[in-house]
Amino acid sequence: MTMDSNATSAVDAASHRRRIQSTSLAQEAYQVLQQMIVHGELPPGARIVEPALCEQLGISRTPLREALSMLASDGLVTPRRNRNAMVSLIDPQELEHLFEVEAGIESLAVSLAAERMTKTELKQLETLQEQLEKLLEKGDRDAYFALNQRIHGLLVAGAKNPVLEETHRRLLGRLERARYLALDRIGRWSESTDEHRAILEALKTRDGERARQLLSDHVRHTGDAIAAINREPKGNDGNDNTPQASDT
Repeated sequence: MTMDSNATSAVDAASHRRRIQSTSLAQEAYQVLQQMIVHGELPPGARIVEPALCEQLGISRTPLREALSMLASDGLVTPRRNRNAMVSLIDPQELEHLFEVEAGIESLAVSLAAERMTKTELKQLETLQEQLEKLLEKGDRDAYFALNQRIHGLLVAGAKNPVLEETHRRLLGRLERARYLALDRIGRWSESTDEHRAILEALKTRDGERARQLLSDHVRHTGDAIAAINREPKGNDGNDNTPQASDT
């Protein structure tokens, strides 16, 4: 191998390392920003000020823009030509459509899971359900939400259908913010926990049809809670109070 080829190989290797590091930073930035959006730290309509976010996250613009592109694919960020991107507004009609799809996917999944889940998997769900009930008592919203998301993922995984599971995973990325919003209604926590318990009991008795109906109702009730929150009057003092990402 010549000196020139050695130099070329070294340059190529350095380029690959930079790309890997950039990709890793973009993924980390994506995860941080996604949680900021889901939890309302970056509220709907917030302008994305790139220099401020770069400083806040300690990254350059390249991985930040890659992260914003991923968030746009999830429907969480809206790019705007010659203007700052913004956190996407919540479209009530789109939410209705998304929850219809979620109800279809998850109800199909649990009807299959009733036949296919192992006793060990059902025992795991039982343990997680007990943890969920304890978090309800504590009122720990973030921990409750994270565990709730995990339970929904396990319910779908119980169908043993990779295509169904991947479709559900992508859908949840678009629904996560709305599902977190539903917990603004404290009464919904208790209702949701009771509904989870009923679904688990149907799975334990291998009653796929009952599990399917209960899960469909559960998703519909969550959608109804969010719709009710969106109908509540918002404060309006006539001023432009559009938040900016740099305010966080």
